[in-house]
Amino acid sequence: MGPENHRVPIDPVLQPLPLVPEISLFLMATDVGLFDLTGGEFHSDEPLPFWAFAWAGGQALARYVLDHPEVVRGRRVLDLASGSGVVAIAAARAGAAEVRAVDVDPAARAAVARNAAANGVRVEAIVGDAAESVDPQAPGDGTAEAEDPGPGETYAEKAHPEGRADAGGPEVVLAGDAFYSPAVVPSMTRALRRAARAGARVLVGDPGRGFLPEHLFSQIAEYPVPVPESLEETNLLVTGVWEIRTT
Repeated sequence: MGPENHRVPIDPVLQPLPLVPEISLFLMATDVGLFDLTGGEFHSDEPLPFWAFAWAGGQALARYVLDHPEVVRGRRVLDLASGSGVVAIAAARAGAAEVRAVDVDPAARAAVARNAAANGVRVEAIVGDAAESVDPQAPGDGTAEAEDPGPGETYAEKAHPEGRADAGGPEVVLAGDAFYSPAVVPSMTRALRRAARAGARVLVGDPGRGFLPEHLFSQIAEYPVPVPESLEETNLLVTGVWEIRTT
């Protein structure tokens, strides 16, 4: 009857991550690719099961957070486009005071909850839009809500000269492999810039898919991330960790 007959059942198994062995996630086997789970089909009204894989950008960002726990320790952390929850789990392990993981896919919320429990940490998993998660009160598309920082000035300093994030809002915003398609770039960029303007520190992990607006970011770390060839058509992706630029 067509490609639907050739779908691989979504049956993830708990396994440690190549770059972040401290964390184990329920993931698909390494010989399974994303579209094996959909029978080669894509329906715009049916989210792809990104949560069933540990993407390179998420692994690199999780590695950075665990290696630099001072980034999140004692802070409110928001993980956007959370997928499996690897970045959120890393933040919780590194001592974040509060961790929320946001994804548009309800299945991702269930995956984050399951993975967090498997790693013995607490993460609040939420189904929602990235921009609204950063600031539910933000108007419109956010393109003209504040001026960009001047020379030598950060977004956080522009919004809050004393260096604090908005009271109650996220103090650190993380996004692993969130720039995976040109379709998501405008909304994700607006969300991250909005977070930075509110005083949050903003970090992303990106394996060079070509969609990250690099002119807005500065690279602060780089990792060679082992990945399944069935997923990425290579077995290694050199992946950067980027921080929203300061000028």
